[in-house]
Amino acid sequence: MTTGQPGTGKARPTPTGTDAETRSASASGTPAQPDRTSDAVSGKTSAPTAETTAPIAGAVADRPRSSDGGTTGATTSGDPQPSKGGGAKEEPAGDAATGEGDGRKGSAATGGTEGGSETSDSTAKADSATNAGKDGAPAKDGTDGGSEDVPVKGTGSGKRRWWSRGRRAGRTDGQAKPDGDTKTDEAKPDNPDRWEAFASAPEPRPSIVTRAGGAVGRFLIHEWTLATLGALALAVLMTWPTLRYPRYTLPQDYWDPSLQAWQMAWSGHILLAEPARLWQSNTFFPELWSFAFSDTLLGYAPAGMLGSGPEDAVLRYNIMFVLAHALATLGAYALARQLGAGRIGAAVAGVSYTYAPWLLAQAGHLHVLSNGGIPLALAMLARGHGWSLRHGYRPERRHDGWVYAGWLVAAWQLSLGFGIGLPFAYFLACAVIVTAVLYYARRLRTGQAVPFGRRLFLADLLGGLFFAGVGLLMAFPFFKVTELHPYAERTIDDISIFSPPASGFVTAPAESRIWGGLHEGARAALPWHPEMTLLPGFVLYALAAGGLFFSVWRLRHRLLLLAGVLVTMAFAMGTRFFDGTFTYVPLFEHLPGWNGLRTPGRLMLWTTLLLGLLAAGAVTALTDRVRELTAQRIPSWPGPWLRTATLLPLLLVAVEGLNTTPHPVVPTQPAAMRSTEGPLLVLPSNQSLDQHVMLWSTSGFPDVVNGGSGFTPRQLDDVRRVSQSFPDQTSVDYLRTLGVRSVVLLRGQVVGTPWEITIDAPVESLGISRQDVGDAVVYRL
Repeated sequence: MTTGQPGTGKARPTPTGTDAETRSASASGTPAQPDRTSDAVSGKTSAPTAETTAPIAGAVADRPRSSDGGTTGATTSGDPQPSKGGGAKEEPAGDAATGEGDGRKGSAATGGTEGGSETSDSTAKADSATNAGKDGAPAKDGTDGGSEDVPVKGTGSGKRRWWSRGRRAGRTDGQAKPDGDTKTDEAKPDNPDRWEAFASAPEPRPSIVTRAGGAVGRFLIHEWTLATLGALALAVLMTWPTLRYPRYTLPQDYWDPSLQAWQMAWSGHILLAEPARLWQSNTFFPELWSFAFSDTLLGYAPAGMLGSGPEDAVLRYNIMFVLAHALATLGAYALARQLGAGRIGAAVAGVSYTYAPWLLAQAGHLHVLSNGGIPLALAMLARGHGWSLRHGYRPERRHDGWVYAGWLVAAWQLSLGFGIGLPFAYFLACAVIVTAVLYYARRLRTGQAVPFGRRLFLADLLGGLFFAGVGLLMAFPFFKVTELHPYAERTIDDISIFSPPASGFVTAPAESRIWGGLHEGARAALPWHPEMTLLPGFVLYALAAGGLFFSVWRLRHRLLLLAGVLVTMAFAMGTRFFDGTFTYVPLFEHLPGWNGLRTPGRLMLWTTLLLGLLAAGAVTALTDRVRELTAQRIPSWPGPWLRTATLLPLLLVAVEGLNTTPHPVVPTQPAAMRSTEGPLLVLPSNQSLDQHVMLWSTSGFPDVVNGGSGFTPRQLDDVRRVSQSFPDQTSVDYLRTLGVRSVVLLRGQVVGTPWEITIDAPVESLGISRQDVGDAVVYRL
């Protein structure tokens, strides 16, 4: 049964528990003991009435209230106190310690008490005054006119005050206190909330050292930190003993690595000393644009700024050689992860991409091994566009910062050389075109624009322009070289010499520890086996084949990856695939710069990457299945063994990449090279020895006539031909015409040459001087 309060027009809820007992006692004629309550609205006291004390006496007796409206223990005197406030106040049943009751949440123990603050009291008064004039307005619960329970905002953390709001006969907020009320707010004791003793102690604020240690710890266990450290450790192990004697040995041979060690040293030196002279190197004197005679590794120029001399150049080369392997592993891992592969599957893709057996034959070509920027840039661009192979396009994951980073990495990759960078540039151009076509095709088909965004469009526009600008700036010197030396251009016959047959895809180079000896006969059948042994790994073949049937990739994606593998293989065969009529020859004849690529087999890089992605899909599906099986087994004792078994593909791929790459000792720099002024000529001069001379010239970078590259300028051919009779009048006059001031003749290299006889001949009659410096003879013209 419900009871109504006079003048309110609103029915009160049926009391339960203690309230019910008290109300029953009151109804039977037993007077209820009054208790002191607080008025959260006005903070004023009034004499108790039958209307205010009887309905709530029992509940208040169980839950005494503090003087400011919060719940407290019993009063200090223990005497019943009259109810404060002129209006009746509804007190729903609930637990005062937790603040739970009638759907209201709050805890005095956690600081949600209602102290008698001026702000909350004034707010309550204002609300009461505002609502006092709404006479006759219907209540929110649908009753006519009556009182309404409303919360007071800002009265504590999570706790609410409630009071009865409505019309009362002869009662307003501005009504004075009854004469009999002698208690005032000033007389109230300012006691702290007693429940604060039960509150939990505040969390201690960590020191700056603790916070820094936590940040470092989180960084060290992050996936990408572990992936980077793992890639570095694996690179050191798989390239060993590169870092055993890094100042004195070079991997595979000391010819092309010497040239590339000089390239890094020259770019770093000249950018600090005289940047405008970058492309006019100190070699091939007096040729112009000589730095563009071969791929430049210009992206490694910052490393070239550290150290000086041949030993530092060799050390720098070996460090970058190891780091190039680490970056390739990390880049392919990042790409596979972004496309949706699991960690182990991505690791398989990274290791197979970096340590494929065919790349062991390229150990002396750092510009070929420096390919990690390709998958890394693709991973960043895919991340910035919110796209993955497994999950498709997710617009909410777009981020223009990753797009900018992807284009920057792509431009850096291009700066390392066009041998690897040019196909990458054309791939990016095709990807942009295909993406734009698919975007507008879907828009026309569905009538709705796919979310893209202006910021993303601007990032692609600016990043693409920057990438194109770097490409044009890099290409300009090469076009100048072609203009000055038309014979430097490749012909289709040159391409045929280096085009591998189909058998090359299953033939390993001699540097492969697993397959090198077994494939010796197959290599002998290849015309130029260093560029024709293109085995990416039998384990990789098997994993990729399994990925066609069991994979996390969708079927259409698997078929696209397979098509990419077959197409790149056909291009890698050069003129061996139907004479290249439909593959390599059109590119050679129509794409700018493509005729500078003489080794089609290096396109195997793309085949390896696509095979690695197929393998990553299969290994990821395997690991997912193992995870499901271990979660379902009771007991799960085989679980650790099954999870360990998922590492077997990664182990097999790594084992197949083991090598027997030699590390010969670099020829020592002659003492004469450290003191002789340029321009100078070092004899004997040929393609192999001149690359050593280039490395030796890193001591001060004097101008030297010698040089080795992908082609030999005709003037250098003339110098080598004329100097065969040096020292004689004809050769001396010719060298003076070129501006040569010194000639260094190496005694250790003259055996079997014309200089073996003339090295000690007198030269006074020629108007030149002769001096022995160490194991060389220096002629000053």
